[in-house]
This record gives sequence, C-alpha cells and structure tokens, in this order.
Amino acid sequence: MGCHAHQKLASIATSLDAKRLMAISLGTTRLIISSHPDTAKEILSGSSFSYRPIKESARLLMFERAIGFAPSGNYWRHLRRIAANHMFSPRRISCLESIRQHVANEMIEGVCREMNEKGFVEVKEILQKGSLHNVLVSVFGCDLGLIQGGELGLMVKEGYEIISEFNWADYFPLGFLDFRGVKRRCHKLATKVKDLVGRSIDERRRNGVYETQNDFLSLLLSLPKEEQISDEDMVAVLWEMVFRGTDTVAILLEWIMARMVLHQDIQAKARSEIDVVTGRNGPVRDSDIAKLPYLQSIVKEVLRLHPPGPLLSWARLATHDTHVDKHFIQAGTTAMVNMWSITHDPSIWTDPWAFRPERFIEEEVSIMGSDLRLAPFGSGRRVCPGKALGLVTVHLWLARLLQQFKWVQSVQPVDLSECLKLSLEMKKPLICHALSQ
Repeated sequence: MGCHAHQKLASIATSLDAKRLMAISLGTTRLIISSHPDTAKEILSGSSFSYRPIKESARLLMFERAIGFAPSGNYWRHLRRIAANHMFSPRRISCLESIRQHVANEMIEGVCREMNEKGFVEVKEILQKGSLHNVLVSVFGCDLGLIQGGELGLMVKEGYEIISEFNWADYFPLGFLDFRGVKRRCHKLATKVKDLVGRSIDERRRNGVYETQNDFLSLLLSLPKEEQISDEDMVAVLWEMVFRGTDTVAILLEWIMARMVLHQDIQAKARSEIDVVTGRNGPVRDSDIAKLPYLQSIVKEVLRLHPPGPLLSWARLATHDTHVDKHFIQAGTTAMVNMWSITHDPSIWTDPWAFRPERFIEEEVSIMGSDLRLAPFGSGRRVCPGKALGLVTVHLWLARLLQQFKWVQSVQPVDLSECLKLSLEMKKPLICHALSQ
C-alpha cells in the first residue's frame, strides 16, 4: 500500500461497490474497512469494538499502559476519568493559555528570523519546534521543557520512525524473528524514556512543589490517593502525551498554512475577521476564537480534506463475535474506518475536492465525534481525550500567524501531495514567504 494506503483502499472500495463494508486480509490479520458514516458509527460506537489492536512496536514502547491503547477495563476507565476531569478539563485548558501564547510569540520570532536570514520560511520546522516546546512545558513544566527538551524531542522523532515502519511480525506469527531490528530499537528507546521521565517524576516528588503547578506531571502527583497511578504507568501516560501531542498539531497547521498560501482570498477574509474582533489592539486570545466562525470553518475544511489520521489511527478490534451492517464479524477481526474516503465522497459532500470553508458556515457540522461525516478525533468510547486542547491550540496559533503575517508563495510552488506515515503529512514540506502586516 505504501504512503497512499488511504487512497488505494478508497479506490478499491469504490470499484467493488463496497463502501459500506469491505473485507480483506493482511497476512493472518482479518480486516474490515468502512468507508461510510453509517457502518463507521456501528464500529466506533459499538461495544463490540472497545479494544484497539496494538502493533508490536507500540506495545514495546509502553503505549499498552497509556490512554490510547490500554485494554478496556477498570484501569482504562480510570485513565479516562483522570483525563476528562483533570488533564483536559475546560479549566485546565484555560490555565495553559499562557504557554500557548508564549510559544506563539516564539514561532512569530522564528518566522521573522528565517525571513531575514533566508528570505523564506520552512514552515514545518518552526511548527514542529513550537509544538514540541508547547507539549513539553504543558506536560512536564518549564524545567524539563528547557533543560531536557532536546533529548526527549529526539526520542519522539525516533519513536515516530519505528512505529511508522512496516513490521512483518504485526501480520504473521514470527515472534522469534526481529525484522529490521524493531524489537531491539524499541527496547533501547523504551529504556531511555523510562530513565528520563522516571527521573523527572522522582525529582518533582522530592521537591514536593506540585499542588499549585499547571503541568500534567504535577497534576498526576497531586491526585487524591485513591485516584493515583503507579510510577510505571505514569511514565507511559506522560510519554504518550508528548508522543501523540507533538505530531498532529504541527502537521495540521502545516496543511492549513499551505491552503492559506494557495487561497489568498480565503486568507484575506480570515484576516479581516480577526481584525474586526481584535481591532488590531493586541494579539488574539482564546476568548476571541468563539467570535471567529470563518477561522473555525477553515480548520474544519482542512480536517476534511487532509485528516491527520485518515486510516491507521481508526483501528478497532472485535472482542467477540458481532454483526456490522448485518454481516457476521468474527472475534479478533480488526476494523478500520477510512475517514479520508468518507470526507472525499461526492455522495456525502458537494464538490468534495474543492477547498470551500463556507460549507461549514452554511451547515453546522460537529467535528467532535457525533457526526461521522467528519470525525477527525474519532468517536465513541475511544474518542481522542485531548481533542479540545488540540483544537484550542490550532485555532489560537493559526489566528496569531494570520494576524502577524501575510503568507504568500515562494519560488518553490506549494505541493499538496500526501504521504501517510504515522499521520497524513505533506510529501514536500511547505516553504513560503511571510510578509509582516
């Protein structure tokens, strides 16, 4: 399938008239794929698919004890309660605004510096650096963000490379072999993560100053005794926050900025909306976002055309025999939703290949999981717990970047070719000009 698996599976489903459900096999892995909102809802919201299949590399990198991949049960439900009530509550998200604003200022300075030194901006590099800094400070506080951030950032990059690799052992019973050294690399990386994050937990506990801090590490340490989790599980949860939180925000923003460069009229309309709300009296704040419906519609349209997790992040595992769309599904079957196929289906979306944010002004479409025509964060009990924080970050940074600069094409044309790795990335990173407003 390569880097276009989402497109190829969509094409196969269309040619076989199998959008509602298609069955294939990958080695010994039985697989069903939905490319339709109705069957997608059955899979994602049904209790029969409450587990997520976990690749060998993800399990070895401790994700089996984190929120995303932990098996359904008391432990997983406990993690979800902690996430909903503490880590991603509206109050916690609001408390983290100062960090988001600080990182936005850093990114703006980085854009100015690149324009002065190079005459162009390598957008991906600035966004990834800013996103990593934002996540590290939000998760660990300023100490680790400033002192050890570089080391942990390299670990995140290495983890992406390992998990993105095709591993024969995920599809065939070849546990005694280690193709491409995946197991060895995972064990080595997991040891480094345990050491670094474990030392940070010990140091914060020794200092004893965490009740008044806003970062996630301090939050977990200050939980009531009956809600606390072990240090080993805390390492897994914090590592997942850094690993999953860095990638998606930067990738989504790069797609948005590429669209802004290509569609100058839409960029100008968004900037005009920002100017009306802020009156050019200061930077956009979180409280302004609700007054920027066109900006929000731009984000929705990019999520529709370029969903960060179009296929792989949607996998579920049938825990017992069940039915989907009246078809018998055997226990142990992996189920996927091809969200890219759904968001590009002309029977669901008018003129689906056109970039037209106005469609979300004309019709209100929720992207939080209730409407399976566009559910970029998942749906049902396995919906992404950090979706609200991610959206707040993307909206604020986009508004700040549009408020500060006019983004135009450089000598290198914008290429919208896709490459599916762990997330759906731009095949050729965006390089453009940023003109001060």
